[in-house]
Amino acid sequence: MKNFIHEFQEFINRGNVMDMAVGIIIGAAFTAIVTSLTNNIINPFITLITGGHGTDVGGLAIPVTDTVSIDFGAFISAIINFLIIALVVFLLIKGINKVQNLGAKANSKLTKKDGKEVEEVAPVCPYCLETVNIGATRCSHCAAELPAPAEATFKPVEG
Repeated sequence: MKNFIHEFQEFINRGNVMDMAVGIIIGAAFTAIVTSLTNNIINPFITLITGGHGTDVGGLAIPVTDTVSIDFGAFISAIINFLIIALVVFLLIKGINKVQNLGAKANSKLTKKDGKEVEEVAPVCPYCLETVNIGATRCSHCAAELPAPAEATFKPVEG
């Protein structure tokens, strides 16, 4: 049991678990912003276009009984919420990837090898794909044992 608790503590203290927790909290806050945008700006605009009254998208609901209706306006709002959140997540991931690529280029070094200009690329852990130090036998990010001591690689410079 003591070993289990120790393993769980190591898992919780890893950076990616904390990053995930922060991401979930920020995602929930962002979802509230998008829901407010949809409910307070987009839905009233749809109501204006469809001729509905009040804050509901009245022209897009079909009454089934006195208390139940098929509400296409709520469905359209959910689709708009999803598309806005998906777009922002896409742009965020695209930006993060661009920053990581710039960081990888900044970490590389240009040298001459066999008369050609080559770029030294830092070694990468085959398990978590994070950069590791040259000569390392374990990854400092995921603690995986590397198959061989990490070595820099060289690739031809393009362009």
